[in-house]
Amino acid sequence: MKKTYITNIIFACMFLMALLSCKKALEINPVDTIEQKNALLTSKDVEGALTGAYSDLGSRNFFGGRPFLITDFLANTDAIEWFGTYEELTQAINKSLLKTNVFVDNVWAAGYASINDANNVIAALDKVEPTKKSRVEGEAKFIRGAAYFELVRLFGKAYNDGTPSTNLGIPIVLTPTNLISEANYVSRATVAAVYNQAIADLTDAEAKLPAVNGFFATKSAAAAMLARLYLQMGNYSAAGAAANRVISSGNYQLTNTYLSAFPKMPESGRPAKPGDNTTEDVFAMQVTTLTGFNGFNEFYGSSTFGGRGDAVISQDWIDETYAANDDRINAFYDDDDIFTSKFGNQFGNVPVIRLSEMYLIRAECNVRLAPSAPIGGIAPIQDLATVRSRAGLTTNSATLTDILNERKLEFAFEGFSLHDAKRTQTNIVNIPWNSTRLIFPIPQREIDANSKLVQNPGY
Repeated sequence: MKKTYITNIIFACMFLMALLSCKKALEINPVDTIEQKNALLTSKDVEGALTGAYSDLGSRNFFGGRPFLITDFLANTDAIEWFGTYEELTQAINKSLLKTNVFVDNVWAAGYASINDANNVIAALDKVEPTKKSRVEGEAKFIRGAAYFELVRLFGKAYNDGTPSTNLGIPIVLTPTNLISEANYVSRATVAAVYNQAIADLTDAEAKLPAVNGFFATKSAAAAMLARLYLQMGNYSAAGAAANRVISSGNYQLTNTYLSAFPKMPESGRPAKPGDNTTEDVFAMQVTTLTGFNGFNEFYGSSTFGGRGDAVISQDWIDETYAANDDRINAFYDDDDIFTSKFGNQFGNVPVIRLSEMYLIRAECNVRLAPSAPIGGIAPIQDLATVRSRAGLTTNSATLTDILNERKLEFAFEGFSLHDAKRTQTNIVNIPWNSTRLIFPIPQREIDANSKLVQNPGY
């Protein structure tokens, strides 16, 4: 006991001396209040911050998978059989989200984290080397524009639901937020204002980004996101033109088989390996064994392949949805239950935009517009046939119904179904397409913290 007592006195004296000798060091501002001007001093600093923005964008709570999973659950009728214990996802399956849903909270937080990251980069562009400045700005604006688009269509009414110029969307923040206080509380902008901000960011990104940029955002990635956004708005001429720019770039091509458009599943008994982007990936979130995992796999993957095995695909739904000779019917695997093979690799990249989407957007826009000279000079039936032939199918017609059904087959379990239902005004069984039950609540946590925020109807 005596030895321990003496030792404690010695440590106490050393600690006191350290306090006295380091007084100036202790007066440094805490990390959570560091000013942006003191954090990003060099081009290397800003480029590192940009990498951080990609990381937040690709977290499992954002483009890494969970928001797409939640919307799949909200749109589900009989395709997904849920056996999970997460109450938050059970709420989504039951179309009864609560304003305290932690999964929804995390989507909001991850989205605004990536926006703030992008704002920090944009605010420090003067530190970037001149030869890199345009690219860095383009990447940051791609991230911000994509994030705003995703958040507004989750937390706001659909663009075709009522009046977007008065319907409430989400807050628009264009400068770095270093410390939250009442002075920088922001109210919700209108749906139209958020869409316009996303369009401005993505348009500028497309102008500034290079055609080739490794696995980071490219000129075509920005155009593809614009195509998706304009389609959601019902601006078919702009959507078709943007999709055509991606296709005509020649930088992407459909993979030979449908399943090869997704990360390769590991062989049974062998560990999963990170996968590279495919020739079809216009933009994909990068996943490695060090940085995280594929958020879709978390619930769509069986336990054998790294997932929880909670979201089982109905065999009856598969049999009723796909023709027997459709190669996409093979995009499922049996591991006691049926799971989608798209996300059987827990460390596989998350495809965000695939080239097949661009073909179907251009086809749909040309059908809706019925122009004498179709966008891209390609008839809708040719674009539809391009996608269907990869699946081993012939194409005899290209009506709007044909194309919308093809989207259902091509993008099953990738987070498209809810947004397609809203823009085409398709009810989900007995739930109206514009029901408040199909819109995310503003997290109660945010309402409590920001007196300027108001809740969505129904919550």
